[in-house]
Amino acid sequence: MIVEICVDSLASALAADRGGADRVELCEQLEVGGVTPALTLVRDVRAAVRCKLHVLIRARAGDFVYTGAEVATMLRQIEAMKSHGVDGVVIGVLDSERRIDVADTHELVRRARPLTATFHRAFDQAPDSDRALNDVIVAGCERVLTTGGAKPGGGEFASALEGAGRLRLLAAAGAGRIAILAGGGIRAANVAELIARTGVTEVHSSLIDHAEQSGDAPFSLTEEQVRTFIRATRP
Repeated sequence: MIVEICVDSLASALAADRGGADRVELCEQLEVGGVTPALTLVRDVRAAVRCKLHVLIRARAGDFVYTGAEVATMLRQIEAMKSHGVDGVVIGVLDSERRIDVADTHELVRRARPLTATFHRAFDQAPDSDRALNDVIVAGCERVLTTGGAKPGGGEFASALEGAGRLRLLAAAGAGRIAILAGGGIRAANVAELIARTGVTEVHSSLIDHAEQSGDAPFSLTEEQVRTFIRATRP
């Protein structure tokens, strides 16, 4: 089981690494779903952690339908990340109908090589997940981060458990072609059930309990939280 922890600070990246994570996804502004982190943060995290380091490439918060100028910005961000020793990028572009923009996504993937590419949870906004999965494969991504299409409602965050049935189908459809990275509300208390119900071999979590967060108080990840989560994935 590969465990990826999403972090937005050097302290949390260190906690994830020391706690035994296989990989960290680094971003900034987790409260808005993450944006591209500053190069200074990337540099500091790369120097401090031994695990794989993937970096979110997202020009801004909001939707995933980007202008040509925004795509150009993300291409430049990818080039900068390549010189900072990261192992992969996390990307994704949708068209005006919320389908995968294969051309722009492929260009981001092409520019990232030889780094690996993960298509992020913009995937869950696509109206047809079967078509979306094929489009992401055609674009050249090695994995896709998804809740299985579960949508947030009532102000709450989408949960991968709600999309477990679809996640199982996606994992079967992608076998041998693309990795399915399950993410969305996954915690130590439910990760074993998720794995059993879906058969996924990669899981993603920030380990943030949004219900317990107050205001703008920063979230401080601990090594023990990561260890507890990892133990739950490997009963």
